[in-house]
Amino acid sequence: MEEVLSSSSSLSSTVISNIKKKCLSLTVSLQEGFRYVKAFFVGKAKKMTARNEKEASAADLETAKMQVEAADEAEDKKKKLNNSM
Repeated sequence: MEEVLSSSSSLSSTVISNIKKKCLSLTVSLQEGFRYVKAFFVGKAKKMTARNEKEASAADLETAKMQVEAADEAEDKKKKLNNSM
């Protein structure tokens, strides 16, 4: 009887750990999405207020850079999360 309770406890601990890991991964993905959307709108605002083509292309480059940084940071966080659990 004790072995059954012990294995049941171990199983529920594993399930809880997996759920926690999935929730943290979802949180990182949502943060990435919000940062991506933020980069999009910041870039559009800067492009709309640009006074010349040079400023407009700088805004496009900054948007792309912010989006890449968001993806890279999310990827790094997910790797750390997978390695820690």
